Amino acid sequence: MARIKAGKTTRRRHKAVLKATSGHRASRSRRYRVARESLTHALAYSTAHRRLKKRTNRSLQIVRINAAARALGINYGSLIHGLILAGIELDRKSLAELAIREPDGFTEVVKTARAALPV
Repeated sequence: MARIKAGKTTRRRHKAVLKATSGHRASRSRRYRVARESLTHALAYSTAHRRLKKRTNRSLQIVRINAAARALGINYGSLIHGLILAGIELDRKSLAELAIREPDGFTEVVKTARAALPV
């Protein structure tokens, strides 16, 4: 049986890995063995961090809403409770954008939420 050389297949695989790690520093983008490990970790991190990004953004939105609400004399928890009682179905992303880009509109939302709260 003839010997089969894997040169073409191996070279293509190596080139694909090195191309994928082109932005990595030092040996991670030049040496195949190190690059393969770097790529494995990078792919794992990208998967995990896609989920982490959602948590981080929600946390940032809550901080922004709380800051804007406290400037108007109400805290975040009371604001959200008032919104639920008033039947206003705005998500946190929309509220945060409203607080930053349309302060007057956010003030109206806060007034409505405050009116719905029990005294």
